[in-house]
Amino acid sequence: MNSTHLIVSESRDHLQSETIKAMKRIMFSVGEASGDMHAANIIKALRSKNPNLEFYGMGGEKLRSAGAELLVDCTDIAVMGIVEVIFKYAQIKAALNTLQESLRNSPPDLLVLVDYQAFNFKLAATAKESGIKVLFYISPKIWAWRPKRVYEIAKIIDMMAVIFPFEEKIYKDANVPVRFVGNPLVDKAKAQKDKASCFKDYGLITDRTVIGLFPGSRRSEIKRLLPIQLAAADLLLQSKPDLQFILPIASTLNDDDFTQYLNQYRHLNIKLVKDLPYNVMQCCDAIIAASGTATLEIALMGIPSCIIYKIALLSYFIVKPLVKIKHVGLVNIVAEKEIVKEFLQFDARPQVIADEINLILDNKIYRQNMIAELNAVRDNLGKTGGTENMAELILEMLG
Repeated sequence: MNSTHLIVSESRDHLQSETIKAMKRIMFSVGEASGDMHAANIIKALRSKNPNLEFYGMGGEKLRSAGAELLVDCTDIAVMGIVEVIFKYAQIKAALNTLQESLRNSPPDLLVLVDYQAFNFKLAATAKESGIKVLFYISPKIWAWRPKRVYEIAKIIDMMAVIFPFEEKIYKDANVPVRFVGNPLVDKAKAQKDKASCFKDYGLITDRTVIGLFPGSRRSEIKRLLPIQLAAADLLLQSKPDLQFILPIASTLNDDDFTQYLNQYRHLNIKLVKDLPYNVMQCCDAIIAASGTATLEIALMGIPSCIIYKIALLSYFIVKPLVKIKHVGLVNIVAEKEIVKEFLQFDARPQVIADEINLILDNKIYRQNMIAELNAVRDNLGKTGGTENMAELILEMLG
């Protein structure tokens, strides 16, 4: 080999070595569908800003599709409630062990935790023991229950990224590093196709009223909430025979998760849809929604709705005394008043739910007032660019 070839070869090897050295590794830990969506969007934003990034950790199909290597698939461990967690404890513990082992044996440059609080707090503690930077995205609801947790959080994270404006002050007052990055839903809650196209794609009739059934993204939610929604839909159909029903399937679920419930209500002719939830929302005249991120998405789309939720009885009696807020629906929390009716636990009854949907459909003043309040919620959420702001914060923490 002559000297020129040697220099070229050494130069190429040096560049490859520098590229490997510059490659930053980010572990994500995501426990359910909405977090999976947010994390996937963040990864897409990061790739456009810096190609020398490697992503891996725990998540769902959206995180995998965004190019992250999944050490753990979160689909089977997405549960809500104390009793529900106990039933899934072995799987949750195994997932935690896998991620903790990875942190210790092959530490990332940054650990990004998305919601899924109890699990991610344990992971954060392991990361801090190993000297790994920790960024927590989507704050635990310390304003709702156990507010003193803020001081525990300060010991295990390097930065809290919050999505509601009022959360920033809570952490600042406790001397926890915090950044209000904006709510990602403000930008994302938009249909990707026009309404007429969606009606055609979903097999809906354009001049007939559409009711959306949004039972949640966890199998435990489907089990507890979908039967209530179906019974309410049945009552609605008795009073309004021309109604149409549509149900979007979360990325963490599949058709089989719904079959046993829908078989009992074949006459409702419910359209199951695997598509962006915003495309589905825009088709709806009203929605019966499980409490969660979807309630805020529905509000941002300006669709009148009601909120339902139910957990295991033991979980309910344990959690109820700890909750310090009047409302559980995110849309009502942001509004600081009940603009969307909540039917929780013992109040989650088909008849009262059906009555509320009928009121939304039949009372024009009631409907218009609710839509006006929903528009105000969008304004209260503050700045746009939540996903981009989060990507910038990650790059800043990587250095």
